[in-house]
Amino acid sequence: MSDGQAEIDKLGSGSSEDSGSQRAEIFDRPTGWRGFYYHPITQISLLGFVCFMCPGMFNALGGLGGGGQVNPKDQANANAGVYSTFAFFGFFSGSINNVIGPRKTLMFGTWGYSLYIASFLAVNIHPGAGAFVVASGAILGVCAAFLWTAQGSLMMSYPTEAQKGMFISIFWAIFNLGGVVGSAVAFGLNFKSTANSVGNGTYIGFLILTLIGVFLPLFMADPDKMVRTDGTRVNLVRHPSWKTEFLSLFIALKTDPWIILLFPMFLASNYFYTWQFNDYNGALFTIRARGLNNFMYWTSQIFGSIFIGYFVLDQQKVRRRVRAFYGWALVFLMIFVVHVWAYFYQKTYTRTEELAEGAYKIDIYDSNYAAHVWLMIFYGFLDSMWQTYAYWLMGAMSNDPAKLAVFTGFYKCMQSAGAASVWAADGASAPYMNIFLSTWCLTVAGMIFAAPMVYLRVTDHTDIEDEVLMHIEGVERIEPPLITTTEKA
Repeated sequence: MSDGQAEIDKLGSGSSEDSGSQRAEIFDRPTGWRGFYYHPITQISLLGFVCFMCPGMFNALGGLGGGGQVNPKDQANANAGVYSTFAFFGFFSGSINNVIGPRKTLMFGTWGYSLYIASFLAVNIHPGAGAFVVASGAILGVCAAFLWTAQGSLMMSYPTEAQKGMFISIFWAIFNLGGVVGSAVAFGLNFKSTANSVGNGTYIGFLILTLIGVFLPLFMADPDKMVRTDGTRVNLVRHPSWKTEFLSLFIALKTDPWIILLFPMFLASNYFYTWQFNDYNGALFTIRARGLNNFMYWTSQIFGSIFIGYFVLDQQKVRRRVRAFYGWALVFLMIFVVHVWAYFYQKTYTRTEELAEGAYKIDIYDSNYAAHVWLMIFYGFLDSMWQTYAYWLMGAMSNDPAKLAVFTGFYKCMQSAGAASVWAADGASAPYMNIFLSTWCLTVAGMIFAAPMVYLRVTDHTDIEDEVLMHIEGVERIEPPLITTTEKA
């Protein structure tokens, strides 16, 4: 019996009254170039490059503080628009993904990033076009909801249960290379700049890369044709009616109410970017220092994700439940390390002081620069560990792409609601200290609320009933796959 079949046997034992009569078919994987193309790692890597080109450039731009502008107000208001529409459409994006399919959902989601970056180029040419930036941000929020929902569904459904941490790490490393490359470009182009804002060349470079990302989903495989490395087929992506799929949102909450305990964690997962990028990096540093800080931040994300995903969450010598608690403890510890450190910097400056004309900005050659950039590096570690752990927890709850699309929609909805609120506060010139303390408190609360879910819901193997959304009586039957023991032919 194959290792993959043994995993199915464990998965199916005791999960339903008739589990002994159900069967899960094990498929032969394709060989040759088709075997390479249809390999889950290849497809996750392509998915990573889609996000490298689009959200990666968005992150590189946002990490410069104020989108690389002298006055960060337009960018803060645009981000409030991004995350407001993101939050609204994120709630429904899982349903839309399940109806039209993840590849189309990805393609629809990418083009908003090109529009957003083009708006900053327009402002650089015509300084009075700030309203265009805000409007493009609202449009981007709609697109981003679809892109990230499709991404989460594919990333968590392609690996086997033993590979989920590794696959999340692979995706996160490639995706954050976008931020690394974008930051390196911005740093190089603006190394000799004294204007404290980026030039047109930076925006044009970012725009070209995002346009490449728009077409990359065309080269990805159809999820219905994907077979995991253990021979199990990825559950076919359903294309039900809109009514059925919208009802599945509430079915998911009813059948898996523990997801609600992750909502505070979801809410915090983009909240901390505002202080890091605008109120620390954007407030204290020169433009070239901001570019180098950004480069170090996204580079550290690669290592942070690999560390927690591969070496902690996928450590096969330890049971999955135990790994879940190891991950929780590491993230919780990192929260206090970076925020205690950051507090001693934050209490030394205010918004009024840093926005004053002629205010001192830390440069890469200053003696106090090294200590400040290390804080950015540790914040990058925290962000990647936080996001990887959140995705891993959702992946531990199901292997079905349709159900995971709904979970990811919830994640992105709550994440964006938190981000919209804090970007709006930053646009309204709230004190830096208030934003910092609210960030610290929310991250701690997110982990505390997640702890009972980890204890009560994470099991050593995903149960059969968690593989799919329960069918909806009287509308359309969404039947679970038949699962049981069978020898590979």
